[in-house]
Amino acid sequence: METTRHYTATAYIVCDGATALHEHDRLGLWLPPGGHVERDELPHRAAEREVREETGLDPTLLLAEPEVETGVVRSLPKPAHFLLEDIHAYEGGEVGHQHVDFVYFARVDSRDVTPRGDERDAEHWEWFTPAELGEADLGEEVVRIGREAIAAVEGEE
Repeated sequence: METTRHYTATAYIVCDGATALHEHDRLGLWLPPGGHVERDELPHRAAEREVREETGLDPTLLLAEPEVETGVVRSLPKPAHFLLEDIHAYEGGEVGHQHVDFVYFARVDSRDVTPRGDERDAEHWEWFTPAELGEADLGEEVVRIGREAIAAVEGEE
């Protein structure tokens, strides 16, 4: 069977020492904001868009300066993580669908989540400190990357 791969972008947003997660409708997993990269989008811009749509918050991504900048070539911002995710494995089925996920860390200035449009309601979002991440029933990768994001954003301030 051929594996279908989709490009996605995720942002672990941090405010006051905590990161925001929501319970995914279909998968039943707690995840940060993110979604598919549109055809005309760059991954870091998709991460920003997804945060705005899903939370109503305006993210500031932690991005390094471009390494290469010429008249025709420039570096894209490097994600904190670049992951290959087996989506159907969570549902107990065969892997036929994967996400190639660009994972970024971002700062937001408020914990006031107000999703736009048809996104999940604000009550589906929770903020987790590093300790709370370890105590909650979350995926191992969400705990690890969530803690990394908090440390990275807090270290920048």
